[in-house]
Amino acid sequence: QVQLVESGGGLVQPGGSLRLSCAASGRTFSSYTMAWFRQAPGKEREFVGAISRFGGSTYYADSVKGRFTISRDNAKNTVYLQMNSLKPEDTAVYYCAAGRGIPPSYEMGIKSKYDYWGQGTQVTVSS
Repeated sequence: QVQLVESGGGLVQPGGSLRLSCAASGRTFSSYTMAWFRQAPGKEREFVGAISRFGGSTYYADSVKGRFTISRDNAKNTVYLQMNSLKPEDTAVYYCAAGRGIPPSYEMGIKSKYDYWGQGTQVTVSS
């Protein structure tokens, strides 16, 4: 079992930055591929970015490529999402997810591959 707790969301102006964190419980954090998804009101949950077990591979949705960066610190059982150049369309609840046995490929972007989810943190981009 893995418990995930997100933090760092908030209100930011267009063009601003935020860094989300996701703290995981347990001693097997490095066994999991970690990812961020987001869900805007009235829309399905969509993939944002993912990182392999030791950080060697990352994968991003086209909509955030070049603006968002995912990273992890296995010593701290934490995954991060640095979000720059934020746009109003980035407004959503952001969820952290963990999954095992996901190859470092397009499969990192498939929602059903992830077994554990956090409760989410709200990000609002507005002037």
